[in-house]
Amino acid sequence: MRLSRYFLPVLKENPAEAQIVSHRLMLRAGMIKQQAAGIYSWLPMGYKVLKRIEQIVHEEQIRAGHIPLLMPTLQPADLWRESGRYDDYGQEMLRIKDRHDRDMLYGPTNEEMITDIFRAHVESYKSLPLTLYHIQWKFRDEIRPRFGVMRGREFLMKDGYNFDLTREDALHAYNRHMVSYLRTYERMGLTAIPMRAASGPIGGDNTHEFLVLADTGESEVFYDAQVPALKLGDRAVDFDNRDEVAAICEEFTTLYARTDETHDEAVFNQIPEERRCVGRGIEVGQIFYFGTKYSEAMGATVTTPDGKRVPVEMGSHGIGVSRLLGAIIEASHDDKGIIWPEGVTPFHCGIVNLKQGDAGTDAAGDGLYKALTAAGLDPLYDDREERAGAKFATMDLIGLPWRITVGPRGLGNGVVELTSRRTGESEEMSPEAAVARIVEIYAPHR
Repeated sequence: MRLSRYFLPVLKENPAEAQIVSHRLMLRAGMIKQQAAGIYSWLPMGYKVLKRIEQIVHEEQIRAGHIPLLMPTLQPADLWRESGRYDDYGQEMLRIKDRHDRDMLYGPTNEEMITDIFRAHVESYKSLPLTLYHIQWKFRDEIRPRFGVMRGREFLMKDGYNFDLTREDALHAYNRHMVSYLRTYERMGLTAIPMRAASGPIGGDNTHEFLVLADTGESEVFYDAQVPALKLGDRAVDFDNRDEVAAICEEFTTLYARTDETHDEAVFNQIPEERRCVGRGIEVGQIFYFGTKYSEAMGATVTTPDGKRVPVEMGSHGIGVSRLLGAIIEASHDDKGIIWPEGVTPFHCGIVNLKQGDAGTDAAGDGLYKALTAAGLDPLYDDREERAGAKFATMDLIGLPWRITVGPRGLGNGVVELTSRRTGESEEMSPEAAVARIVEIYAPHR
């Protein structure tokens, strides 16, 4: 994309309403515009990052054997009355009536609707195990929406639901989700720690939250200092192998890591003092095993091998897709702006032409742009009639991981400058070598 033809409404000043870094930088970088309290339009660059995050979530869900579908944003209240949650959920649920005076709601989650779909189409244990998921907009009427997309009222969420014959099968689905989520977050450049948590209105006895450590996190967290160093890395995982998946989950959950709701001071104090850490975390996902809570209430049963009908064992598993965007910025920025990890960056590389209108720099900039595009990458070429300082400031603000700078002096020596946004280190090389280097960097992310 040529910046002269793109819609990128950056702001020079910090917006007064932005209280945390991610909200401030998303507004300044022209990624979002507030339309109402806690409700945002996603402008082109913000939307690109949102779609990259969504794609990673899809890929890792499918890798784990989960099946995508799409459920509506509006739900009939009668389903929630069946489960007993319609009156219990509280004022966060936006309740509305249609023109026929039927009670409806804007879905905050989908346990009831997915159970209704299951009971309408699945009769036998032979159809199990089954995990269905979707990525859809949700609405929770927060009493005090704040922090931009971190605590908005409308948000994009992946929610998945497993249906299994036995508790053991359902706990394998739980473990499978945990491993899938670990890989998902690592691909986004995040360290998201699974922490024992409270289940809240979803219900159930077994649940973990995934939290990214950040000073602006809404939760106080307590953890062993060795936990953030745990990585899944590029190890291959057989999601059908229960022992292998359980072993990975044990590796990531044996060390102490809990939110304030489940913190046990006595257990925490058994950790060597130098490894006891207290901080704050941003929740970016949660997994639940809740057994037959919804299947019993709503009649979601299957026939067993011996001909009996039993309620299915269930769990639900959520990732805050739009919230992740804010969490990534909170975890990866400096005083100049955002620093995108390669896995989610809106553009793979920025190209800065220091002397727009000069025949040599124009030709070199165009050549780099065409070569990167031909290699299947998505560069952003700053071809505006702007001073160099303004171009550098824009690139630092929007945080592309790599920048190629093209200037008359360097071209006189046959080189351009390749700069890492994260380290600030620069290296001179030929335009061809710069393209080859960028292609090499992104090979693992494609």
